[in-house]
Amino acid sequence: MNKFKSGDEVIVIAGKDKGNRGKITKVISDSKRGPLFVVSGVNMVKKHQKPNPNLGVQGGIVEKEAPIAASNVAIFNPETNKGDRVGFQVKDDGSKVRIFKSTKKEIGA
Repeated sequence: MNKFKSGDEVIVIAGKDKGNRGKITKVISDSKRGPLFVVSGVNMVKKHQKPNPNLGVQGGIVEKEAPIAASNVAIFNPETNKGDRVGFQVKDDGSKVRIFKSTKKEIGA
């Protein structure tokens, strides 16, 4: 079980976008740097795009979201309005759930 999933709201704890929040739109787990996340509205970069008339792509400078390392984000706890660490807990029925470390409450419940 992974600590982060697509759709989780995270807060950036390091880097140029420190303090910004957003939802994870894509998880890239097969990276050499460890897991990477594409977070909506965070780590925006400018890409110089060449026009491609076959695909109908217009050229120019396009802003897009670049991946951010897992070590630079923390899951956002709405109860405390801060970033939190993720823990795991096995329920009585044998299922494994993610919990916030500070409040011991289930994530997404």
